[in-house]
Amino acid sequence: MIRTHALTKRFGPVLAVDRVDLDVREGDVYGFLGANGSGKTTTVRMLLGLVLATSGTVEVLGEPMPRAGRTVLPQVGTLVEGPAAYGHLTGRANLALLDAAGGRSGRRDRARRVAEALELVGMDVAADRRVRGYSLGMRQRLGLAAALLQRPRLLVLDEPTNGLDPQGIREMRELLLRLNAEGTTIFLSSHLLAEVEQLCSRVGVLDRGRLVVQDDLATLRAPTGRTVVRTPDAAAAVTLLDGRVEHRDGQRLVVRAQDPADLNATLVEAGIRVHELGPERHGLEQVVLAATTGHPGESREPA
Repeated sequence: MIRTHALTKRFGPVLAVDRVDLDVREGDVYGFLGANGSGKTTTVRMLLGLVLATSGTVEVLGEPMPRAGRTVLPQVGTLVEGPAAYGHLTGRANLALLDAAGGRSGRRDRARRVAEALELVGMDVAADRRVRGYSLGMRQRLGLAAALLQRPRLLVLDEPTNGLDPQGIREMRELLLRLNAEGTTIFLSSHLLAEVEQLCSRVGVLDRGRLVVQDDLATLRAPTGRTVVRTPDAAAAVTLLDGRVEHRDGQRLVVRAQDPADLNATLVEAGIRVHELGPERHGLEQVVLAATTGHPGESREPA
């Protein structure tokens, strides 16, 4: 759905994006992560033909961009760098204008398309209020409704939960997962690691313009080969395991052990009380920290 090769962007002497090879596959919920200034927004704008690359190539829906923009962009819903709308008009009127400007569907069904998009994002109640009175979260919902008007094959979203309260974030997550289950591929940039971890099937991490991680989330969170043990007899366990304990934090031990069941049997036979035991898995935060700083931080609880 999205593929780039050696995608590079320079602004004078500043190298903003450095030979990025993105691989977003059909059916993905792809989380694109990066700190402010990492080149994330510039990359997204190049994908959509809003910024021209210095070198490298971009394909979206199997077509070269920006050359094929006229045929590709009508199949792509976008919410990038915040939603834009006419403040003196209602949410419904704004969507009707956008639908008319798109020119891809008949006028006869416009009211239905607009109503369905508003209902999808939970904005049907506020649809007839002027946008100037909307909160940031309401504007964000309206922007997503605009992206969904034409039921796109691909959604490209920049911080889609910006301004939403916890309930709104959960509703947004459920909506995106439902759209994905119905066949929409989703590419979203976000700084909310916990949200990406719950939502995405694949992730890419950009650091100072370079793509430093790109893989399935399940692969990144696979067991590390170590086991996390929580025991009130931590000192005795350290002595018993004779160098196999790689980290201790109070009652919590990280043990070099491929077979948790065998480790548990060893501890129990020695009279050591085990309150919790399971394979160690890295969280997305640790993956990102390891890729961008070389320091993964604390090991996570067993999952």
